[in-house]
Amino acid sequence: MTPDQVLTTSIFTELLDNSALCWGLIACGVAQTSKLLFELVIHQKWRPSVLIETGGMPSSHSALVTATASGVGLQLGFSHPTFALAATIAFVVMYDASGIRLSSGLMAARINQLPADNWPLQPEKPLKESLGHSRLEVLVGSLLGPAIALPGIIFIGSPLHYLELLHVF
Repeated sequence: MTPDQVLTTSIFTELLDNSALCWGLIACGVAQTSKLLFELVIHQKWRPSVLIETGGMPSSHSALVTATASGVGLQLGFSHPTFALAATIAFVVMYDASGIRLSSGLMAARINQLPADNWPLQPEKPLKESLGHSRLEVLVGSLLGPAIALPGIIFIGSPLHYLELLHVF
């Protein structure tokens, strides 16, 4: 192996061994995938495009940041300064999702309703309206994150540990 390959393998191994990050990303993926189920059950529509859209139930951003923060707290201790930083970032992300981004989406909806003759140049496509989340969507995402991450870290550990148990890595 070349030194570059060793470095790349080492970084990849370290990332797989970072339980808080991996379980945060898994929680984000579960939240984003569950939007497909919510769309099917609530709106009776099969719209795979929700997998790559922002907004909707539950907030995958909230799931990501709360899962990661709770994982950091579990591993380092809830009195550790790194947990304080992770929790602070989580609060900012959730506030932004239910405040600023939600307001921006509502404003985009109003702008899209303006008559076409109000524009000196006709926009090519309407502004994106689904930007933020309701407080309920943020709450559900923020509860989903730790509900996935904490049992994952406690019972399975890092993905590297799991792959080693399966003799895959």
